[in-house]
Amino acid sequence: MRLLLVEDDRALGQGIRVALGSEGYTLDWLQDGVSALHALRSESFDLLLLDLGLPRLDGLALLQRLRGEQLDLPVLILTARDGTAERIAGLDAGADDYLIKPFDVDELKARIRALLRRSQGRAQPVLEHAGVCLDPVTQQVSWHGNEVVVTPMEYQLLHQLLARPGKVVTRERLSRALYGWQERVESNTLEVLIHNLRKKLSTELIRTVRGVGYVLELKA
Repeated sequence: MRLLLVEDDRALGQGIRVALGSEGYTLDWLQDGVSALHALRSESFDLLLLDLGLPRLDGLALLQRLRGEQLDLPVLILTARDGTAERIAGLDAGADDYLIKPFDVDELKARIRALLRRSQGRAQPVLEHAGVCLDPVTQQVSWHGNEVVVTPMEYQLLHQLLARPGKVVTRERLSRALYGWQERVESNTLEVLIHNLRKKLSTELIRTVRGVGYVLELKA
C-alpha cells in the first residue's frame, strides 16, 4: 500500500516513516500543502496522512480542495489541534478520521488498517483468494492453509494483486506501490518478484499481461 504523509515536523515525519516502513507500507513524505496538492493530482495513493498546520497551504484548505475536485481517498488527519471545533471542521471538510498529537504508533497503525479496509469495502482485514490468504495485521501469507515465507517486497506485491483479483494491475502502479519516490526501480525488479511468488504459490496464479502489468487469476 502506498501512503502519502504531509507533515512539516521533520522529527515526527521521520519517525512515522520508519514506523510504517517496518509494517511494509510504501510511504512518500512531503512537508507543505502545495507540493502535496500537486502530488495528489498527479499520483495514485491509497491513503493520506495529513497535518493541518502546514506551510504554503493549510491542511484544512488542502483537504477542501481535494474533496472539491472529487479526489477520493481515505484521509487521516494528524494534528495537535485538539479542540472540538477543529475536529468537527476537519471531519466536515472530508476527513475520514482524526488523531491527536502526540499519539501512540500502534494506534496510528490500527487506524490506517481500519481506513484501508473500509476503503476497499472489507469488514475483515484478511484477504483470501484462490487458496491464497494474506493477513495485513500479522503480515503472514498462506497457500491452502500452509504458511509461506515471503519477503517484504513480495508481500507488498501480493497485497496489491489480492486487493484486485481478476483485474489487471499496471506495472506503473505496482512500481509506485513498492517504491514510491524514494528508490530507483531496476527494470527487472517486478519480474523477479513475480517469479518468486509463482515458485512459492503457484505458476498459474499470476498471469502476465504483456506490456501492461499482471493479474491475479480468478481460478488457480
